[in-house]
Formats: sequence, structure tokens, C-alpha cells
Amino acid sequence: MDLKPTMLQERIATLDILRGISLLGILLVNMYAFYLPMPYIDLGSWFTTPSDIVWQQNLDIYVQSSFYPLFSMLFGYGLAMQWQKAQSRQQNFYGIGLRRLIVLFLFGVVHAVLIWWGDILMMYAFCGIFLLLLLRLHPIWLLVTGIIISGIMHLFMLFVVGYINFNTQIDAYLNITDVEKAITAYGTGSWMDAFMQRLADLSIQANIGMWFAALFTILPYMLVGAAASKWHLIERAKELKWLWLVLTIVGLALGIFLKSTPIVFSRTYLFDYVKVYIGGPILSVGYIGIIVLVCLVPVVPKILSPFAKIGRMSLTMYILQSIIGTLVFYQFGLGWYGKVSVATGVLVAIAIIVVQMIVAEIWLSKWKQGPLEALWRKITYKAKTEPSEKIARNILN
Repeated sequence: MDLKPTMLQERIATLDILRGISLLGILLVNMYAFYLPMPYIDLGSWFTTPSDIVWQQNLDIYVQSSFYPLFSMLFGYGLAMQWQKAQSRQQNFYGIGLRRLIVLFLFGVVHAVLIWWGDILMMYAFCGIFLLLLLRLHPIWLLVTGIIISGIMHLFMLFVVGYINFNTQIDAYLNITDVEKAITAYGTGSWMDAFMQRLADLSIQANIGMWFAALFTILPYMLVGAAASKWHLIERAKELKWLWLVLTIVGLALGIFLKSTPIVFSRTYLFDYVKVYIGGPILSVGYIGIIVLVCLVPVVPKILSPFAKIGRMSLTMYILQSIIGTLVFYQFGLGWYGKVSVATGVLVAIAIIVVQMIVAEIWLSKWKQGPLEALWRKITYKAKTEPSEKIARNILN
């Protein structure tokens, strides 16, 4: 028997709403990389006008580093749902799961090379393979494994940045030569100039250290999401509302406090690390909790249905954000690169999301899936799966 993808009637509205809202958060963060030479500057010291500084600090607290853990958990939740579905039908998920991840990786390669250097799909697919190998574990062991992996990194890094650089102020990093190259390529250059600069930026984004780091900064959240999926925490939200209430209160209060420390106190290496790698994921749990709770109110899923619809097309919408972003800011488009304020960047991001909601509404009125989701499904489920199944069996055995 062939595995089939999740049909419309099997979808969970809250999960799609979470994906849609996370796409907004991810876009707000990615906007910097669309109009600034991000690999070569320190964002915390780049802005000089008071309004830009205030906007940047607020994004730093409420958005930055809190939505990639959220989306990672959703990725793990979804993959575990597919695994459980296959198990209930006594089907082998590993071959088809491996093929899904390979196709996702290839989408990421095309995205990174031809559209925008800040792709995350390749990293998700890479970490997803490790998650796939661990899906057999009991949910408690998935959770414990995620905590251990994350804990190892935190213990090491807190020793390095906490003990060695406890009171050290962060230097204003600026590589002026590379900054000028990026501004010239993206701001005034041709598509080919942007392409060559994209490859240079990609060599930083996807260097070997980043792949290794992803196993400690992305995989743990996927494991947590997979554990939550096996416990059906979102499906049982009404039954577990007190658990979700505690996660919401603790996640929001502790997350915002930890993420505010570099601003409230001083911007040291220790506080910056705590903000990004501890406060960010904790706040993402708070965001998940509050969305799950409000979605228990019958009218809310209907009100948030525009987010659910872009969430159903999350792959297409993620790529579309990059296409629109480069067309708005690069020279071969509107040429706004390096010319907008942080507030303007936020407004552009909101405008893009509104456009995507309209596109999703029209598209899903005619088709059940987004175009890239349909292509992903066709390649994954229609092609022969014997080679990938054989690879998966060899790895697992």
C-alpha cells in the first residue's frame, strides 16, 4: 500500500494557524536580510536613529529567535503525525519520509542559489533526517533527547560566554569591505551581480559550522515537537488547558524577561546568548500556548482562518516571501536595498502577509494545496520509493 498525504478533512486548524502566524514572525526577522548586508554587520549596533533603535529592540525582544524554534517544533509535530498515521495503517514511513526530506532539501538548494541566500529549508531537511531516525522512541525519550542535546550546547556555551566573557561588552562588528560589496551588488547591480553576491553570502550561511550547529539549535525543538505530537497535546488542548495555561504564562513571562536582559542591563556576550538561545525558545512556547488557548474559543479559528490558509501553503508562502522580498529591495526590482527604516521594513512585511492571505484565499478556493506543496506531493508519493525505502532500512538496521 502507498502512503497518502494528510487530506483536508484530517487537518488540525490550530496547527495551520500556528504555521501561518510563524510565517509572519519569520518574515519580520528575514526582512533585515532582504534590505541589509546581514552576514557582515552586528544588527544590535547598526542603527543610529532613535526610532530605528526602538523598533529593532522591540523586534529583538518579541520576534527575533522566537519563531524559528516555533516552526521547528511544528515541523517535528507534523513529521511525527505522518509517522503515527503510517504506524496505524501498518505501513513503512521511513522510505517515504526520507524521500520527502530529500525533496525538501532540493527545494532549499534552488531557493538559496536562485532566489535568496538565507534559506532554512536545507537545514530543516538535514535535521529532519536525524529526527526520522529517532521517531520510534517513546515521546518521553524524544523530549529527554531534545533537552539533553540542547543542554549540552548550553552548558558549553554558557561556560565560554559566561565564565570567560561574563562582563565583556559586545564589539560593534562591521566588515566594511564586504558591506560595500553587498550594497553595490544588491542595491545597484544586475541580477547576475546579485547572484554572485548571493553565492558569497550563502557560503557564510551554509558553512560547515552552521550544519553542525543546527543539530543543537534546530533538531532539539523538532524532537520536542515530535514528543508533543505523540502525546497529542494540541488535539487534546481542551482536556489539557491547564497545562497550556501554565506553559503560556511561564513562556511569555520568562521568555520576555530573558530576552530583555541585554537592553535592560547591558549588552554583554552572556546576556546576548541567553536572549537568543534560551529566552527565544522559551518565548516561542508561550506563543504556541496562547494561540492554542485562544483557538479553543469557537469563533477564533474562523477569525484567524486567513493565517490558517497561508499555513496550509507554508512552503509556497515561504518561497513567495523571498521572491517578493528580493523584487522589492534589489536593484532589478524596486531597488529599496539599504534605503528603508526598520518601521518601513515591518510595514512591508505586513503588506506581504496581507497579499499572501489574498493569494491563499483565491488559490485554495480552486485547489486543495499550494503549487509547491502539490509538486512536493507528486514527487514524493507518485515516484517509485523502493530506493529510498532500501536506504532507510539499511540506516535503521
